[in-house]
This record gives sequence, C-alpha cells and structure tokens, in this order.
Amino acid sequence: MRLKELLEYTDIVVQCHNNPDADAIASGFGVYTYLKKHGKNVRLIYSGKNKIQKANLVLMTAELDIPIEYVESIDKPELLVTVDCQYGEGNVQFFEAEKVAVIDHHQISIKLPDLHEVHSNLGACATVVWNMLKKEGIDVNDDKRLTTALYYGLMTDTNNFTEVSHPFDKDLRDELEFNKSLILHFQNSNLSLQELEIAGKALLDYKYNEEYHYAIVEAEPCDPNILGMISDLILEVDVVDTCLVYSILSGGIKVSVRSCVREVKACELAEFVTEGIGSGGGHLVKAGGFIQFELLKCTAQEIGTFLERRMDDYFSNVEIIYAKDYIADLSVMKSYRKCQLSLGYVESTDLFPSGSNVNIRTLEGDLDIEIQDDIYIMIGINGEVYPIRKEKFERGYRRESGEYIFENEYEPTIREIVEGKAVSIVPYARKCVTTGEVIIYVKQLSGRVKVFSSWDEEKYMLGRPGDYLAVRKDDLHDVYIIEASIFKRTYEEVL
Repeated sequence: MRLKELLEYTDIVVQCHNNPDADAIASGFGVYTYLKKHGKNVRLIYSGKNKIQKANLVLMTAELDIPIEYVESIDKPELLVTVDCQYGEGNVQFFEAEKVAVIDHHQISIKLPDLHEVHSNLGACATVVWNMLKKEGIDVNDDKRLTTALYYGLMTDTNNFTEVSHPFDKDLRDELEFNKSLILHFQNSNLSLQELEIAGKALLDYKYNEEYHYAIVEAEPCDPNILGMISDLILEVDVVDTCLVYSILSGGIKVSVRSCVREVKACELAEFVTEGIGSGGGHLVKAGGFIQFELLKCTAQEIGTFLERRMDDYFSNVEIIYAKDYIADLSVMKSYRKCQLSLGYVESTDLFPSGSNVNIRTLEGDLDIEIQDDIYIMIGINGEVYPIRKEKFERGYRRESGEYIFENEYEPTIREIVEGKAVSIVPYARKCVTTGEVIIYVKQLSGRVKVFSSWDEEKYMLGRPGDYLAVRKDDLHDVYIIEASIFKRTYEEVL
C-alpha cells in the first residue's frame, strides 16, 4: 500500500492501539502529518481504559505538539487507519468505519484489509511509516518535530536500538536529523520510583553459570528499557561475560541480552534463545527479543529453567574458528568451483577515498573495512555483499560490458564511519562473470560454527547446520561461511 492511496478519502481517523507507546504515537503522527498536508479532515486518536500517563510520553506529545486525542467513541469515519496495531485485535478499541487500512510491524494475527502495509521484520512501526513517506518523495528531515518523534519511536521500541537488526531500521537511526536535547529530556523522564524498585529486586535474585560465565535474572513486569538497565548493570560484574534478563508479561516474555566478549554477538544470542518461539535481534553487545506464550510449551514456573537450558545449548554446541590460525582438515572436504554467474562488483575507491574507514551494511549484517586501492566489493545473487582483493578478483572473475541489474529487496550501502555519509553500492556496480578457475574446499556443517575471517577479527560469520564452511585453495587462511541456499545455486563440484 502507498500513502497516496489514502488520499482518495476525505474524512479520516488515524488510530493508535490502546495505552499507546512512543512508537505508536510517532507512527500515527507521521501518517497524520502526511494527510494533513494534503488537506484532509484527519484526527489522531487512541482509546482504551487509560489515558497516556507515563512522564516521557506526556512530554513527547507536549513538546512535539502531537495532536493525539483520547476518545471513548467516534462518529463512523470514511476511512480508519490503525497504526502500530491491526484492526480487530484485542489491544485496539473497535470502532466502525466505512473503510479500514492497517499500517504495522507486528506479526500478522488477523485477516488484513485490502489497504495494508505490514512489515513484521522491522523493529518499529516508525520505520514502516518513514519508508512510506520516503516513497512519496517526502524529505522527512524538513520537519524536526516528526523526525524527533520517529527517532524516539524506534529507539524505545528497540530498547535504545539494542534490538535493531534490519538495515531499514539502521538507516532510520542514522539518517534522521532530530532534536537531541528533547530526546535526552524524554530519556531522563523514563524511570519511575516503582520501576527503580523493580530493578533493585531483580538484581538481588540472579543465577550465575560458572562454566560459561553468564547470568540470568527475572524482573517483574516492566518497561523494556528497565530490562536493558538491569542488563547493563549485570554486565559490569567482573565474572559475567554475557547476561539475559527477562520479564513475564501478559502476552509473552520480554528478554534483554548483553555481551562483552567478541565470541558472542548479543544479537545472535537473542536470536538463538527466541528461535522458533518468538523473535530476537539487535547489536553486537546489546540485544533483546520476545517469546510468545502460545509457542512456548512450558508453564510460567518452568520459564527460568527453559531459558537456562537454551543458554547452555548456545554455549556448548558451537565451534569457533580464527581464520588466521586455522588449519583445515582437507581430508574431510570436497573441491568446488563457482558456476558461471553474472554478478556485480564495485571498486571501493569509486565510493570513498583510499584510507577511509567504512561500514558495509547488508541484510546479513554490518562489516567494517578500510577502503584500499586493491579492494573490490562483490554483490552476489541474493544481494549479499563481501570484499575481495583485486588479485583474487582477477583470478576468479571476468569483467563484462553492459549494465548491472540489481533485483533484490535491500540495496546494500556503505557508510563512511567518521562523517556518517552513506552511499548505495548499486549505482556504482559493474557487471562481471565468474570464470570457474578458483577452487574452494568445503564441508557441510552439522552444527553451529563461528568464523573470525581475515577481513574482520572482531566480528564472526555464523554458520548454521546445513550451511558450508569454505577454504580457498590458493589461500588456506581465507576461511568463510556460505549460506546453504546460496551455495547450492552458485557452486558445482570438481570431480
């Protein structure tokens, strides 16, 4: 759905879920602002048992002059747009409307109307609305009230950005020009005396695993930011390398994860703990997630034991490889070469000057490298991006004439770390074809493997069962992971 499709209607109500949080308010404000600028008769509302009471939200709506109204009933509108929720769900007051539209980022739980824009892989509805505004050619940075709201919406819904994983969320975080003093003001009004008491009680009752150096703590139901605060405090303990703090809520279990060792990405640990029963993600050192009760087959009393078991499984069933020191057992590996494929490549100095420190942003995660004259950046068949030395490029690929066509969901970007300037790789990409001359040794993985490559010794590549561990024949310390579906489409065995 495009926002411009809503312009067919005149009498419009934008509705947030009951007891709205910062993300719902910000998202609703974004849609309201767009419709108001196009001359529509529009209201921004919420309902339910309680009016907005949290100090940070009262400040947010007042300081940003967000015209949100608490209502118990409304006249039947021509169009009702539910934001950060889905029409008919239990957390949103039911109002009749001639036509309904849904804008959300949660898992789809109902039959959606024809007008809908739902992206369950994003960290906040603010990101959904931000992308919709961009598609209409709107420069959101022209409205600092709106950018500040959207930034705060993503920040609070992802526990201070610790649960951000999708590149669209990262782009919103990095590109918005917001009022920093107001954000700080909102943050410093976020903790009540009751929440301070919750944090204190939680810290008194921790469980510590001496073998794997992790701690687990349960907290009473509270705002996700409180879980993050407790996690930060626990990680300051000298013997704790990782921790998980959780709170049992009405709809599920909220978890906060922290790590201070390079062998554990907090985002990956959060994904592992919630896999199959919810969702998780975030940053290298801070992450979080949510576990759905209906998918978790244990009682409330068994949740602590269940989470301990997941943590033990994470640490006990993994192999860690440091590429620069790794000696591969070639006797258990087979030889493969790349099939002839049309790919994209970019000479890194076309993007930034040599010596620039940059962050490559892709769907698979972020990678930090230094721009050099002999570094190229490859674009694979699934939009995956990886650096390669010029000498290796010359051996494995042949340049082709003609335009390179990118056909994947997310255009990979490179961000210069110091200045923060972001550049899409795709417009600079040229066409190349694999020659099939480079041989790699591979073996399929039966368990989880973490590879610290020669490119980045601080961040590992994660291989899961079914993926492939690869070693280049011409450089046995060039070790990396190939995702299973990509491997099957791009490599053929050398017989």
